[in-house]
Parts: sequence; structure tokens; C-alpha cells
Amino acid sequence: MKALVEVQNISKIYNEGEGDNEVRALDGVSLSIEEGEFVAIIGQSGSGKSTLMNQLGCLDVPTSGRYFLHGIDVSDMTDDELSDVRNKEIGFVFQGFNLIPGLTALENVELPLIYRGVGRRERNELSHRALEAVGLGERKSHRPAEMSGGQQQRVAIARAIAQAPPIILADEPTGNLDSSSSQEIINILRKLHAEGRTIILITHDPGVASQAERIITISDGKITGDEKNEAFVPYVLKENEERL
Repeated sequence: MKALVEVQNISKIYNEGEGDNEVRALDGVSLSIEEGEFVAIIGQSGSGKSTLMNQLGCLDVPTSGRYFLHGIDVSDMTDDELSDVRNKEIGFVFQGFNLIPGLTALENVELPLIYRGVGRRERNELSHRALEAVGLGERKSHRPAEMSGGQQQRVAIARAIAQAPPIILADEPTGNLDSSSSQEIINILRKLHAEGRTIILITHDPGVASQAERIITISDGKITGDEKNEAFVPYVLKENEERL
């Protein structure tokens, strides 16, 4: 496998040069993630994990250091260029679901495809397929308020996978869910990994992180641990099982 993500000594500094007001949210972080890995980045509030997620998701650029995605340096890209990279490479799943209340499940999944210029027929087919894959084909006409938290997060995953991006970046995807719904979401991520997607999971929960194949620990803006999870059990795709 080759490196899909290559972060070289990146720092993110707020209020730079302002003495006691200066905040080093990231401080010389380097890491490499290969294609097809399932990585959990774990840290407590204020550890820098959300700032690192913003860098990996091309939602922000570092103060210093380099970030290579598929071998391309994205560190100095413009906002428009970063937007193009996000649209092509990354499917996002957030803790707060980020669904539009007035839209149906199907319309929520279709929305990013509209922004990407996907034609009506193709985006409708992709959205239907994605909802079916997460077990919500029969609820495509329901609005978020008519669904449970777990179902809303499954809609968010359908939205993330509809155009089959190579990277799924999940930021605290189980943070607002009960234990049963949380495990359901983790199982979907495990299945996506088994199908070859690269999964980057941001969490503060050791129980969630323990289900990834590699665990990276971050504290005070620095990586303090990076190890293979010896207890990792890969998801086994069943014969004729529908792909996500």
C-alpha cells in the first residue's frame, strides 16, 4: 500500500506572536496513513484532534508544515482549490448529522451531488443506492425530525458515500447516539473499510477507538501514541452482500 495521507511537521498556531495569547493547537505533527487503513485519532477536549481533523479534511490550512494528499501538496491551496479536493476525495460524517430539517432523507443525500454538478438522474440513482445500502431505502421520504438519531446519522453516512469518495472522515460520529445506535454506525464504518475505503475516525471515546485497526493518540497538539490495534477484528463481507 502507498501513503494516501502524508502530514509533515504541521503546526497550527492561533494568535501567533501574541505572547500568552498564542495557542499552538497543533505542534509539529507528522503522520502517514495508507490507502485502505482504518485509523482512529483519539484525544480529549482541547487535545488538538479537531484541529487535526480540519487539516486532514482540507477544511483549513496549517500555519507551517506540509500536507500531501494522494501525493499532491494541499498545504497552500486556495479555498476554491480545497473545496474541489474535498468534493472529490473526502466524505464527511459529523457528530451533529448536519442534515437540512426541511429536506427529506433523499434530498439531503442529493444536496452535495447538486453542488458537484451531478445530473438529476445520476444523483437520484446514487442517493437511492446509498440510502438502501445503509438500510433506509424505505425512509427516503422522511425528514430528519421523523427519524431517530441513529437513522439520521445513517442518512449522513449515505450522503458521505453517495459518490464513493476514497476517504471517509468521521468526526465523533457516535457522540450523540445511544450505545446500540453507536455500534450500528461503527459497524457501517467497519464494512466500508472492508470494502476498501480509508476510514479516519476522530473520537474521545476509547471504546470507539478500540474498534479501529490503528490508534493514534493526540495530546496538547502533539502525537503521543501511534500503534496497531492487536485486538482489531476485520469486518467479514458475506457472499452476495450488498456493497455500501
